[in-house]
Amino acid sequence: MKTTWPYYLGGQAQAPNSDLVVYDKYSGKEAAKVALASRETIAEGIRLAHEARDEMRQMPAYERQAVLAHCVKRFEERRDELAESLCIEAGKPIRDSRGEVTRLIDTFRIASEEATRIYGEVMPLDITERTLAYSGMWKRVPVGVCSFITPFNFPLNLVAHKIAPAIAAGCPFVVKPASLTPLGALIIGEVLSETRLPKGAFSILPCPREGAELFTTDPRINLLSFTGSADVGWDLKARAGKKKVVLELGGNAAAIVDEDADVNDAVERMVIGAFYQSGQSCISVQRILVHARVYDAFRDKLVAATAKLLTGDPKDEKTFIGPMISSKEAERLSRWIDDAIERKARVLVGGKRDGAMIEATLLANVPKDCDLVTKEAFGPVAVLSSFQNFDDALREVNDSDFGLQAGIFTRDIYKAHRAWDVLEVGGVVIGDVPSFRVDHMPYGGVKESGLGREGVRWAIEDMTETRMLVLRTKASA
Repeated sequence: MKTTWPYYLGGQAQAPNSDLVVYDKYSGKEAAKVALASRETIAEGIRLAHEARDEMRQMPAYERQAVLAHCVKRFEERRDELAESLCIEAGKPIRDSRGEVTRLIDTFRIASEEATRIYGEVMPLDITERTLAYSGMWKRVPVGVCSFITPFNFPLNLVAHKIAPAIAAGCPFVVKPASLTPLGALIIGEVLSETRLPKGAFSILPCPREGAELFTTDPRINLLSFTGSADVGWDLKARAGKKKVVLELGGNAAAIVDEDADVNDAVERMVIGAFYQSGQSCISVQRILVHARVYDAFRDKLVAATAKLLTGDPKDEKTFIGPMISSKEAERLSRWIDDAIERKARVLVGGKRDGAMIEATLLANVPKDCDLVTKEAFGPVAVLSSFQNFDDALREVNDSDFGLQAGIFTRDIYKAHRAWDVLEVGGVVIGDVPSFRVDHMPYGGVKESGLGREGVRWAIEDMTETRMLVLRTKASA
């Protein structure tokens, strides 16, 4: 992996400095240096994108598809490099890193297919005698310049979920990748620079948070798409002005294990849902509600399975739990655990911290108003509780400021449909954990978890606008 990286301004690599240091999240050692964009550079990137609007809009669908197909080919060729960069800059276990590379490729492949499927409709207007002479049709047109602000936890695929639909839709864009994990986005930029995208069509500009205001406030931007914390996301929306805003924010996802569930299967899936990539996912399982009749058996099996998870160097093939993104975040989560323990919660397994590493941790008897229940833990911690009545469990899932996804382990189709009807979330997953996602499905939340939907087709809808055509046919003499 390279140790120095440029940023991409108007599709061109530029390296005026190497001011951003990227650290190996496990060793703490310097891994790479990256060019850092100034406010003037960001403004220039937005200007270039604004000037590229017409050329991007007029780019034929087959040419946009060819750009995306080129990316798929090059990402396949660079799989190992992409996985290595993830493992280093995000501390993501190498097996999970390879999985994210696969999802990156899937997302661009789906976008290449959708680039030629942005349909409109013929719309009959002769609904009364007054409109007898009229007919209509509508199509979708690119919204214009898009601004993307992406998080640290999926440095490849969450960038892909913004960039790939924008290319498919014909929108120029500027990207602010997370300062802690910019390398994946820059590799994507390097591949995009090999394509025939118009000059100025894209800029990928790492910058400090305090220098990122223009990504939100510049009036030449037509859409802002942000993935990250709820506090930051809603603040950006308040300052975004008249532009469209899409927010994919946090969660404290719940999973219900009903009395008829396959306990062994639920345990196997829950271990992955709660502790995959050290719990640093907005749909990581945080609250586990188990029917009282199977609670003891489920708890004992889950504790045993969790205790076997290996914590350590993410480059080791056997490692399941790598470091959290920083010691600061690990300290914050450790305080939450300690607070729950002081309030009589019981640690079933784990709970210890060493620098940025936290063991896979399960707690029981956690008070409902503890941070571990009400807020987004974003780490390898989950809390267990029991219930007697399925409807009570649904109400407890809804007793949250968040609403991203929920998982239900039940074999009762009527309960499955009731959960789908009742739960205040963007997605209900039956027979699996809420951490499940396929990259072409509509994905997003309600309440504090955001607004709008990602998933390539749905992102394209946000990045386009409906334009109507009305035809009046003059009556013949």
